[in-house]
Amino acid sequence: MMLANVDLHIHSKYSAAVSQDMELPQIAREAARKGVKIVGTGDCLLPEWLDAVKALPEDEGLFVLGDTLFVLSVEVEDSHRVHHLILLPEISKAKELQESFASRSTNLRTDGRPRLQMSGAEIADVVLEADGLIGPSHAFTPWTGIFAHYRSLSECYQEKADAIRFIELGLSADTDYADRIADLASRTFLSNSDAHSPRANKLAREFNQMEMDAPSYKDLALAIRREGGRRPTLNVGFYPAEGKYNRTACTRCFHQYSASQKDEFMGRCPECRGQIKLGVQDRVNFLADYPEPVHPGHRPPYLHLIPLAEIIALAMGNKSATAVGVQKRWNELTADRTEIDVLVRADLAELKSEPRILAAIDAFRSGKVVVIPGGGGRYGEIRLPKAEISQSRPPQRSLMDF
Repeated sequence: MMLANVDLHIHSKYSAAVSQDMELPQIAREAARKGVKIVGTGDCLLPEWLDAVKALPEDEGLFVLGDTLFVLSVEVEDSHRVHHLILLPEISKAKELQESFASRSTNLRTDGRPRLQMSGAEIADVVLEADGLIGPSHAFTPWTGIFAHYRSLSECYQEKADAIRFIELGLSADTDYADRIADLASRTFLSNSDAHSPRANKLAREFNQMEMDAPSYKDLALAIRREGGRRPTLNVGFYPAEGKYNRTACTRCFHQYSASQKDEFMGRCPECRGQIKLGVQDRVNFLADYPEPVHPGHRPPYLHLIPLAEIIALAMGNKSATAVGVQKRWNELTADRTEIDVLVRADLAELKSEPRILAAIDAFRSGKVVVIPGGGGRYGEIRLPKAEISQSRPPQRSLMDF
């Protein structure tokens, strides 16, 4: 068995509001530097992007570019604005979906994230018929997540609900949130980046660690289904409170409210008359079957981290993760190991960097950070306790501590 880091939800340059640098060579290069082995192609129903993927060597259902393997993936929007993540085993299946969706979409050939005039159940039927995997994208996001519109998977996918083997948590939720809902206990939770840029602080900002026998589509699908000894062994992602829709808040001035205040003010901010959007935390409270998370035995640990460049910027008191000084130290730390190795596995005593940066990495590994919640469309803020960062050098910690 092998452990592989995977990020299954990204977008190409053909999706709206996505960097033109999101091309296969750049994605492959940055994924390798990050330490991610398998990356979703994103946008695989768009003809130009599918042609680019098809030009790569194929090996066991994955497409090879340097040290990176790509799996066919796409995000689609249904008639209720709910987003769904789809994984496919081969090019012919992507073309099959293109044909099936052609008459039900006006932008299938122009946008990497197509809108389909179909219900979630209808989309799932087509995907499952093509031997693909499907599940809700960023399931708790207030605008396009499944739980913004439905109370359960069965309301959305109807008779296909039992065939939904995964849900994507999104940046505003983690396993503690999702495991308060009994209906989700049997599903695999995925934490993916939804990256719109290949930068190190975007690509694989959330990722999964999978135990697989070999790198192949079959093994990846088995790991997601938790069959044949394959399984997810770790979810890595943001603190939920850092998500920009975590708390109920005004989408104009970002003032935060309780769920009861939202109802009292009839969804309008008394400060600026902007729309108050129900946050993920309050939506989970509304849907929850349990007051506290009840993790099933198959659920792996969830490690809360942010990208290394952002940790360095925090430690240095720099506002930008792309600043020259931050990038210099990022390059030094990743000169002979991947970013994920630095963040998750490395013995901190062996890393060569400033004590304040090493202490900041240790603070994240230990969960000793302060999170100022986000809401209404504005991201939350991470702060490092001064007592932690004043250490001259942190003690050794590694993945085995979690």
